[in-house]
Amino acid sequence: MAGDAEFWEEAYRTGQDGWELGEPSPPLVRALGALPPGEAAVVLGCGRGHEARAAASAGWTRVLAVDFAPSAIAGALRLSAGVAGAERIEWRRQDLFTLGATDPGRFDLCIEHTCFCAIDPDRRGEWAEVVRTALRPGGALVALFYAHGRPGGPPFTTDRAEVLRLLGGAGLRVDQIEIPADSVARRETEELLVVARRT
Repeated sequence: MAGDAEFWEEAYRTGQDGWELGEPSPPLVRALGALPPGEAAVVLGCGRGHEARAAASAGWTRVLAVDFAPSAIAGALRLSAGVAGAERIEWRRQDLFTLGATDPGRFDLCIEHTCFCAIDPDRRGEWAEVVRTALRPGGALVALFYAHGRPGGPPFTTDRAEVLRLLGGAGLRVDQIEIPADSVARRETEELLVVARRT
């Protein structure tokens, strides 16, 4: 099941990782570049760590990257060896739903990419609450949501209305929402780039 660490561990072990781009997503790199770097960032469901390395490269002082699949963390460590700024990244095997309890109010930035679409849609309200709880007041969420419009999953689709409802309900003010023009080719018109802040 999509909520089990073993489900995703098997996907990594057997190469069933169709979400993998081999690099940070261009819209997220652009959004990170538009923010002044701060003290502490967290990447939810970090996978092989592309966005965590992008945050470190963008000047964030400390980056926590969490994933509950051991092969994801192992892959992230391999790819980070010798990369400038990678020493500022803490790689942690952890269920993201426990982050609000272990690190409340710790972060100035939360990065979301291909994690929200992987969790059970019934837990999306819980995901939004974790983001709110982990962020400091005024902290930013930079997220790239997968809005592909197809049934089934994972990846489970979303849409603008659901994103606005979930974030607003968790006390996150949406400052920017767009269909990015710089998505990778296979996801053109199927992504929503969002920048929001904890109020």
